[in-house]
Amino acid sequence: MIRKLRTIEIERITVDEFHCSEKMPLVVVLDNVRSMHNIGSVFRTSDAFRAEGVMLCGITATPPQNEIHKTALGAEESVEWTYYKDTTEAVRTLHDRGYKVFAVEQCEGSTVLPNDNFCDFSTAKGFAVVLGNEVHGVAQDVIDLCDGCLEIPQYGTKHSLNVSVTAGIIIWEFARRFF
Repeated sequence: MIRKLRTIEIERITVDEFHCSEKMPLVVVLDNVRSMHNIGSVFRTSDAFRAEGVMLCGITATPPQNEIHKTALGAEESVEWTYYKDTTEAVRTLHDRGYKVFAVEQCEGSTVLPNDNFCDFSTAKGFAVVLGNEVHGVAQDVIDLCDGCLEIPQYGTKHSLNVSVTAGIIIWEFARRFF
């Protein structure tokens, strides 16, 4: 029989320990994401993989919000976040810091995952991924500023995934290379 671990047995770090811990140099940028549940889920996944931070842009809601907390479960307190009125400003800020920025979008010449050549933590200061609006995706003016696009292959009748599902897949792709 396989026994499920109790929460106390998992030995999670505290919020204070999280703040002091080494972070994966990955920033998740939300470009006009409407759903506070998606926002909360991105915080929670960013916490799980110790992403450096989240940038909330445009109409994307910011904490504190009950609807964000409902899915973040407190991760909005552990993960550093900033707000930018315009996503292009956030991307320019990341470039100024030396980050390589990818839009997660279906684009001409996008890097289709899995692909081990899109990120090398030893040669870059850090990385950022831009996740777009639930209906319109990442805005073209934001894509124009990015260093490239990452694409998750899909084989069914739909051409998109939920923002929070996309975040989980993309953050994991970086985490498996970093840790």
